[in-house]
Amino acid sequence: MIHILDNQNSLVCNYLSQLRNVEVQNDMLRFRRNIERIGEIMAYEISKTLNYAPQQITTPLATATVNLPTDKVVLATILRAGLPLHQGFVNYFDSAENAFISAYRKGLTEADFTIALEYLASPSLEGKTLIIADPMLATGASMVAVYKELIARCGKPAHTHIASVIGCPEGVKMVEENIDLDHDATLWIATVDDYLNENKYIVPGLGDAGDLCFGPKL
Repeated sequence: MIHILDNQNSLVCNYLSQLRNVEVQNDMLRFRRNIERIGEIMAYEISKTLNYAPQQITTPLATATVNLPTDKVVLATILRAGLPLHQGFVNYFDSAENAFISAYRKGLTEADFTIALEYLASPSLEGKTLIIADPMLATGASMVAVYKELIARCGKPAHTHIASVIGCPEGVKMVEENIDLDHDATLWIATVDDYLNENKYIVPGLGDAGDLCFGPKL
């Protein structure tokens, strides 16, 4: 299953336009908040797919029957650019467990690299609902590496939701070829752009999401 949010007009389109706009990007607070907002929208959409059961809630006047989610949710984030998107999910799944994993491009050039994983903190994922958040799905290599590492070390979730803001056909294909989107996982993405350039950045994209969120790195 692949859900592309801007296939239908919504406020997501407005937030995407601000994320891309070079005149708006200089405001890091606004940039982070717009990614967070998209995370909140995705959290709401993903919440519709969870399992629910009726529970009795006592009010000051009577008893009400309310359907509440029964899935145990783990929110996983790829450091560092994933943090604002993660916060959007935390705002809605406020009782979820959390996992953090580092993944970055390591190589001689921007176009010639491997994915390095150097930090992981996660609860057990066995039988739970896993949501992995990373704003950019470029080559897709980081997302696939993180997914496989989490499964290998922390157990197999009942289902995984992969959440990104901007992707490209190459990244989507990488996920499709390495993660079972028919049974094990669902991909949620705000928009899919045209292609990767020679340095493996999404075009038209928005630039380096991590730098725009938190400032340039060495």
